[in-house]
Amino acid sequence: MVNIIIVSIVFGSIVALAALICGTILIIIKSRGNSAGRGAANSEEARIIQETYRSLEKLEERIDALETILMDSEQKKRGEQ
Repeated sequence: MVNIIIVSIVFGSIVALAALICGTILIIIKSRGNSAGRGAANSEEARIIQETYRSLEKLEERIDALETILMDSEQKKRGEQ
């Protein structure tokens, strides 16, 4: 049962990371295509990209913490048996 939870967290995090990366790439492509004459919009899009990148880093840290917690609890269960 614990293995199923670990696998679903890992695959769920991979899907979430892939979605964030694809979204970031799409925003970058869009911002480069509209760069002529849109200085204010470009700075706003750059800010959004930076926020997305920071959120991605935070998500990665959270996933690492969850994986550590799950591995520790699994090791404790193995040690008790």
